[in-house]
Amino acid sequence: MAFLAFICIFAADMGKIIIAGIGPGSKEDITPAVLEAVREADVIVGYKYYFQFIEPYISEGCECIDTGMKKERERAEQAFMLAEQGKTVVVISSGDAGIYGMGPLVYEMKRERQSNIEIEALPGISAFQKAASLLGAPIGHDLCIISLSDLMTPWEVIERRIKAAAEGDFVTAIYNPKSHGRYWQLYRLVELFLQVRSAETPIGIVRQAGREEQEIKVCTLKAFDPEDVDMFTVVIIGNSQSYIDEGKIITPRGYYREEQQEVFKPGQQIMIESFRTISSELSRQDYPLDHKWALLHAIHTTADFEMEHILYTDEGSVETLYNKVKDGTLKTIITDVTMVTSGIRKGALQRLGIEAKCYLSHPRVAEMASSLAITRTQAGIRLAVEEHPHALFAFGNAPTALMELCDLIRKGKAHPAGIIAAPVGFVHVRESKHMVKPFKDIPKIIVEGRKGGSNLAATLCNAILTFDDAEQLKPGRDL
Repeated sequence: MAFLAFICIFAADMGKIIIAGIGPGSKEDITPAVLEAVREADVIVGYKYYFQFIEPYISEGCECIDTGMKKERERAEQAFMLAEQGKTVVVISSGDAGIYGMGPLVYEMKRERQSNIEIEALPGISAFQKAASLLGAPIGHDLCIISLSDLMTPWEVIERRIKAAAEGDFVTAIYNPKSHGRYWQLYRLVELFLQVRSAETPIGIVRQAGREEQEIKVCTLKAFDPEDVDMFTVVIIGNSQSYIDEGKIITPRGYYREEQQEVFKPGQQIMIESFRTISSELSRQDYPLDHKWALLHAIHTTADFEMEHILYTDEGSVETLYNKVKDGTLKTIITDVTMVTSGIRKGALQRLGIEAKCYLSHPRVAEMASSLAITRTQAGIRLAVEEHPHALFAFGNAPTALMELCDLIRKGKAHPAGIIAAPVGFVHVRESKHMVKPFKDIPKIIVEGRKGGSNLAATLCNAILTFDDAEQLKPGRDL
């Protein structure tokens, strides 16, 4: 009985450690539970800079032990020694003590010391939460937090995490983005994000969140300057759905998208999701919009990501050709084979008042091909040029037909609104595509090398006809 009494007396003499997050720096952001703990503490232990934020709430007689930076272990040891003397010790951290704060260290030390000291953790408002509230609603969907400090984490590990966050399309909050000795890491992060994210991705920069020196800036990934950042800054990078509206960053959860999905036609939702998947897996995200729109169509049709390397478009060619359709100057699409014509969406042609024609079955083709010793597709193009010299010409099969058009252009007989050069095969295919390039004044889309096909030529026509859907990434309205 005497032994049990000793244990009870010893336990009663043991103190307690409360790990408290005091928020980012303003009194309004300190929780009532933390304020109560501060008032009742026998001892408060923390980094000296943070005491200014809780000074009005410290009770008379409370012992305050403040230390400088990089003294975390010493602070934790002091907290245990004082608690073992029967005192209630509050260990303070800025933000939330469990996020890059004292929380993990105190729990690890309890295990190391095999201590019986009771530990209580009180959450605080984190700097990234405060920064997010000042920026609008940038963390409305899946997010992660990465510290760029390599003091205790190897840079190789940090870089792997950066790549995973960028490729996973997470909203990403960056802690410890820069210091006097770490000047290049943030530049590297931007480089890694630009490899897989759009240059238009919104970024929020909040310095001294919740404090008198608070500064807020919103920009895009391509406009972001790491020199605007210091060690007191939190950087928040949006995801592929984030956008800037009236100076605020919003990352939607999808409520409005769900409403819009109700009016999608059968199959269109699948196509939209496919395009989003392809877009997220592109090797780079800074393609011009009209090239990207054509590229997404090409990859969607072929499931071949080599299209990133072999699809060539003149600058602005897709948009230029769409505008010609829109203003009525482009009214006809000529194809080399009927398979291309069949692949062009009838709904889009009807909606825009465009005619798609192939002359391969024209009554005069066989006779012309025989008498002139040319291919039937060459003959079809000659006949087409006679009636529609200003059409958009799309080739998905026959290199000889494309070569014929080039010859007619040089003779001044054809003046195409544009050319889609995607013949496929092994004879004269590459050469036919090289022959097209010198025509600088004609908008061109070319599938380089041997690859091509009727399906590619048709889908590139569809990309032109639906370019007004490109910005919203909503293909398939004419399915």
